[in-house]
Amino acid sequence: MKKTILLLAAVLMAASTLSAQSAGNDEDGKKIDKEKLETKDYLPKVNGTIRAKYEYQTGMGAGRFEVRNARVSLTGNILPIVAYKAEIDLSDEGQIKMLDAYARIFPAKGLTVTAGQMRVPFTIDAHRSPHQQYFANRSFIAKQVGNVRDVGLTLGYELPTALPVKLEGGLYNGTGLTNQKVWHKEVNYSAKAVVLPTEGLNLTLSVQGIKPEDVWMRSYDIGTYYEAGRFHIEGEYLYKQYSDNAFKDVHSVDAFINYDQPLKKVFQKMSFLARYDMMTDQSDAKTRDEATGALTITDYKRHRLTGGITFSLSKAFRTDIRLNYEKYFYPEGCIAKESEQDKVVLELMVRF
Repeated sequence: MKKTILLLAAVLMAASTLSAQSAGNDEDGKKIDKEKLETKDYLPKVNGTIRAKYEYQTGMGAGRFEVRNARVSLTGNILPIVAYKAEIDLSDEGQIKMLDAYARIFPAKGLTVTAGQMRVPFTIDAHRSPHQQYFANRSFIAKQVGNVRDVGLTLGYELPTALPVKLEGGLYNGTGLTNQKVWHKEVNYSAKAVVLPTEGLNLTLSVQGIKPEDVWMRSYDIGTYYEAGRFHIEGEYLYKQYSDNAFKDVHSVDAFINYDQPLKKVFQKMSFLARYDMMTDQSDAKTRDEATGALTITDYKRHRLTGGITFSLSKAFRTDIRLNYEKYFYPEGCIAKESEQDKVVLELMVRF
């Protein structure tokens, strides 16, 4: 681990000696032109996402209203090569949470250095913001198996090659967002490579190491999606191992298809979606059996089929009405959480 830290420090020192020739990207990933920035005052940009939903669980015959997200973010540039972001969710399932709080510099062309609290670079679906999701509820990979936000340092680099390749990697505390004063002899890590072989095709490879207490969880993910015309087709597989065979290996899959049908009145388009995702038994690497001391299951094995229709009142992922039905399949002996059972979900998402 010492070698990893020394290598990261060396990269940072080398980056600081390079000339600052480029600006960075804005929140939506668009290029920021340095010359244009220099003619502007650096006023912050405010964005927000509100997701209000109604869920009806068919097995219980009961329903509930919920504000799933009420996110507000503040982004901007202090200099052409210095940016920042602060994001808070005023209602993450009824709780207030500070999400992103980081500063980012662009010391050289294609290179970014981000320090603070952020979503770590790992997987395709877990890295999507709420307004970028295709379904009302996230996949198992994005919610249970591969969802990590932490405090640390991330480096990003776009290779100067004809084939677009973006690399991201970093080191993190591993103790979450609210327990930052703990000293660490070891640090968590995460890295991702995104390759765009041809127009519309994305290939993403990720690796991650997390140590909540005394057991390492090492995850490997491969995902791809293809966009052609009105179709978006995506598939992702995640494999997780526990050190010293402390718990059995975890497998998770997410695969879906989206088809857009343009409309002329009221709605701009209607999207038809279908998804299959699954996960095997998982442990959080902290919860143990009181008698044996062995890690216990915190998320049981399950399969799910989701079908849905999304009506877009404006540009996609700006104002969407989503109607989904989720069908769960549990093997005998598995315990189903109340929120992880058959249900109908109606959601209104607004991005501003």
